[in-house]
Amino acid sequence: MSRTDPTSSPPDAPVPPRPAADLPALRTRNAARVLDLLRTAGGGGISRLELAERTGLTPQAVSKITARLRGEGLAAEAGRRASTGGKPRTVLRLVPGAGSAVGLHLDRDALTAVAVDLAGTPLAERRAPLAFASGAEAVVDTAVREVSALLEACGAAPIGVGVALPGPLDHATGVLHRLTGFPEWDGFPLRDTLARRLGLPVVVDKDTNAAALGLALAGATGSAHGSFAYLHLGTGLGAGLVLGGALHRGARTGAGEFGHQVVQLDGPRCGCGNRGCVEALCLAAVAAHAPDEAARVLGEGAANLVGLLDVDLVLLGGRTIDKDPERYVRGVAAVLGQRARRAGGPPVPVRAAGGDRTVAEGAAQLLLAPLFGRAGS
Repeated sequence: MSRTDPTSSPPDAPVPPRPAADLPALRTRNAARVLDLLRTAGGGGISRLELAERTGLTPQAVSKITARLRGEGLAAEAGRRASTGGKPRTVLRLVPGAGSAVGLHLDRDALTAVAVDLAGTPLAERRAPLAFASGAEAVVDTAVREVSALLEACGAAPIGVGVALPGPLDHATGVLHRLTGFPEWDGFPLRDTLARRLGLPVVVDKDTNAAALGLALAGATGSAHGSFAYLHLGTGLGAGLVLGGALHRGARTGAGEFGHQVVQLDGPRCGCGNRGCVEALCLAAVAAHAPDEAARVLGEGAANLVGLLDVDLVLLGGRTIDKDPERYVRGVAAVLGQRARRAGGPPVPVRAAGGDRTVAEGAAQLLLAPLFGRAGS
């Protein structure tokens, strides 16, 4: 995909409001449950009778909901299925192209944006260099330019933009706090600023939370009620936590500040002001071209997390992991295995999450998950 768009509006030019996809049929929990079943059924579809059986709703209620969904263009007939008695049943399916969501990953030095349809299938992607040090206005200008170009490329009516970036931040208000290394961002209202510039609903969350949400919805643990920790090592280090099948943000979006646990009291100074943080030690090892040491330190931090939360799985992601995933999986698993043997229990499995769009696609799910009534949204 193109990294720049020479035909886009200059940063100071106003961006015309874009009409969000009109989805009034999704205003009720029951409609969201029905739509989610249509989504998971895929192209083969699902009958109204099956929808009633799986939701516990009456056939009449299902008929009313599906009629509204069809009227909004969100559902369509997918043919007929043989019945055990009586006439063949009409099956319905989701219309993925009825809307789109944009996932925007703002890293300290790079932007990744992806547009997905209602089924989560990527439609278009853009990448661009970024510099948090250039200030909020410059970053917002780049984000607006890239999202606008992306929406023109994908064509489907947007329902909004999910934005994922390093924390700390307040998910509920979309206001940033003292981002490590960039204190000037403290208090910046990113959600409201982007919503005003783009003319679309915007949701803001930490990059690790967005990735964890996307992985949970993709069935990372194989169980709807599983628990896992997603550890993201890139320009920084953080964690996304899914506990009992639901994304755990904490009361102040503070859960998962994994990189700033102190593991060496007299260690090197971290950008957060403390000494001996896992992030500082990991990044120092990466800078010294010592990936085995970085993996060992990451494993020690992961073992602390596993001991505290007793999760089922540890997933690794981020650009540093992606360069040599097998080495990092092996190193982290070795530390977890040692800890498990000492405790007399089974080791927690470690896997690479994989893919440089994990965060961006998860950010799109910040918009989609609530529409389908999914946990953790």
